[in-house]
Amino acid sequence: QVQLVESGGGLVQAGGSLRLSCAASGSTSSTYYMGWFRQAPGKGREFVASISWSGVQKYYTDPVKGRFAISRDNAKNTLYLQMNSLKPEDTAVYYCAAGPAQDLSLRYGPWGQGTQVTVSS
Repeated sequence: QVQLVESGGGLVQAGGSLRLSCAASGSTSSTYYMGWFRQAPGKGREFVASISWSGVQKYYTDPVKGRFAISRDNAKNTLYLQMNSLKPEDTAVYYCAAGPAQDLSLRYGPWGQGTQVTVSS
C-alpha cells in the first residue's frame, strides 16, 4: 500500500495560483502512475490529472487543461499540482492517488485526508 499526504491548499482569489504537494510513502510496484482528484461540495470525486512514472505521459481533464500542470519528483516521492488562473469552480477538496494505470481506477491504498482549495470570486 501507499500512504499519501496532501498539502498546499488554501484560499485564493480568482485568477490566482496555488501549488499542491502530495508526499507518498510505503511499498508498491517499482513504477506507478500518480494523480489528482477533486471533490466539490455536493458532488462526486472527479479525476483532475495524472502522470506516468517517467513524467513523460500526462493527462488532464478538459476543464483544467492549459491552467494546471502536474509533475513529480521520484527521488522525493512527491507529486505536485501547479494550479494557475484559478476559477471559483475549482473550489474542492483535492486528493492524490497512486496506481498502476493512467486513470487511477485501481489505487494502491486508501485516499488521504485531502487538501481544501477555495477560490473566491
